[in-house]
Amino acid sequence: MMSGKKILIADYDKDSLESLSELFRTQGLEVITASDGQAAYDLYKSKEPDVVLIEAMLPKIHGFDLTKVIHDETEGALPVIILTGLYKGSQYRNEALRFFGAVDYFEKPYDKGKLMDSVLYYIRDEQDLDVPLPSPEKVIDRLKKHLEEPS
Repeated sequence: MMSGKKILIADYDKDSLESLSELFRTQGLEVITASDGQAAYDLYKSKEPDVVLIEAMLPKIHGFDLTKVIHDETEGALPVIILTGLYKGSQYRNEALRFFGAVDYFEKPYDKGKLMDSVLYYIRDEQDLDVPLPSPEKVIDRLKKHLEEPS
């Protein structure tokens, strides 16, 4: 469970907003919703979410433009994932990821598991990782032993 983490979901489609909200609430996330780009922008500024999920096709501020604004204002620190029913195909995906600063891109109908994995990947804290990294010395020792072993 990811308690204390917030996701901002922006989608013009009420049903989509409801199903996405439910999906992320089951993971213990606080869900903030907006039905247009301007409301989403205002909420991102006031609520400081840990991740933003945006439908590209939004009234008032287009999802791609909103993604770029958030990316630029946070210098990429706030992950924005695009979920769209309209912009299908690799050219849109590539543009969203390269030019607008999205960290991931999903087309509707989406795979709930993959979307959840992506959101959870981007909002986990470094301290949430419970596997301590080995020291550089241990890694070098292991490498030396591996190289010395006859193959």
